[in-house]
Amino acid sequence: MEIDHAELSTEQVLTRDIPWETYMTTKLISGTSLQLLRRYDNRPESYRAQLLDDDGPAYVRLFVSILRDIFKEETVEYVLALIDEMLTANPKRARLFHDPSLASEDAYEPFLRLLWKRNWFVQEKSCKILALIVSARKTTHDGSSANGDVSNSKMKITTIDDVLDGLVKWLCAQLKNPSHPSRAVLTSINCLSTLLKEPKVRSSFVQADGVKLLIPLISPASTQQSTQLLYETCLCVWLLSYYEPAIEFLATSRTLPRLIDVVKSSTKEKVVRVVILTLRNLLHKGTFGAQMVGLGLPQIVQSLKSQAWSDEDLLEALSQLEEGLKDNIKKLSSFDKYKQEVLLGHLDWSPMHKDVNFWRENITSFEENDLKILRVLITILDSSSDPRALAVACFDLSQFIQHHPAGRVIVTDLKAKERVMKLMNHENAEVTKYALLCIQRLFLGAKYASFLQA
Repeated sequence: MEIDHAELSTEQVLTRDIPWETYMTTKLISGTSLQLLRRYDNRPESYRAQLLDDDGPAYVRLFVSILRDIFKEETVEYVLALIDEMLTANPKRARLFHDPSLASEDAYEPFLRLLWKRNWFVQEKSCKILALIVSARKTTHDGSSANGDVSNSKMKITTIDDVLDGLVKWLCAQLKNPSHPSRAVLTSINCLSTLLKEPKVRSSFVQADGVKLLIPLISPASTQQSTQLLYETCLCVWLLSYYEPAIEFLATSRTLPRLIDVVKSSTKEKVVRVVILTLRNLLHKGTFGAQMVGLGLPQIVQSLKSQAWSDEDLLEALSQLEEGLKDNIKKLSSFDKYKQEVLLGHLDWSPMHKDVNFWRENITSFEENDLKILRVLITILDSSSDPRALAVACFDLSQFIQHHPAGRVIVTDLKAKERVMKLMNHENAEVTKYALLCIQRLFLGAKYASFLQA
């Protein structure tokens, strides 16, 4: 693809002089078309607006016929630029493409074909124009066109469903292999964030395996452009969170941790809002609730609630999410709850810590994921400044040493002894008490230390 075509702007293209008379001489356009063009071309915006108000469908028919019959690249770009300019000035003009007088024109076909031209200007404008045309149609509640698609015995007319399928296919192709290094992904996500309101597009997008193409784009943004891309990607995920087959895919991918990373690090209200609304939608689906608790979302929601947001929907969604997560925590097993406490560093004297049965029943669970929970428990000794958390961590380590057959060896290998020793000089009496207990367990072994049980 030539880069000069990729970097063209509508304004640059519209400075061209197109030889319309020559096209008429060679019968590529009619005399009537030439008259319409002379009246419209190179005229001020206000004058063109009047022509479109008076005779809009005739101009749409003219532009579509040129794109259908003339293949010279400069002319194709020019007509796309005219349509782009006309729709940018007033997006409602996209309704002109649905005028009954154009029913037999096959007005969508040229744009669908041009999507696949190896010319970024042509691709981008065709995509933008098609998306506006689709959004401007009158639809019934199920998303089909209100007036139906006109069938014509002589030729196959491109239907709205053909357009939606063609757009999804092209958008997925762009996300996989962008035609333009910086603009293709931005354009595609922007277009999808509008089109995924359509039930038909959601189903085509999921069938085309498009959901997985969004996931790498869900990551904290640093620049204004990347923030907009992130926002529109999250908007796509939010729209998909209303569609069951998409939810199944989101559940088996890395979507949830990525959304939580974004909401943790984003300061943009619109990004936080769309992610929180998505999480609220997913909360009661499958195992999402338990996963959210496991990823520490309850604490993140608490922290977000303490910030000064102006958006009522966001505040309401945060409250609903908080309540829903509390319900999920109640349903967790005792070891799941314990993991929650440790992973979030919020250790307290909840009943399980001093419950001998808890330790007996769950001691082998500590071996999961290469002793992850035990390792986190030991890092709390270094990282926490909360005396209660430090005391509970020391006590829990002493319980692990007592109840696990290899407890002393494992805790010693993980270099916990040095950390606990430091805490024996802590200013808080509770911390020093349980640090001492832990050290005695380490040195004496389970059999001799049982009389030290606190």
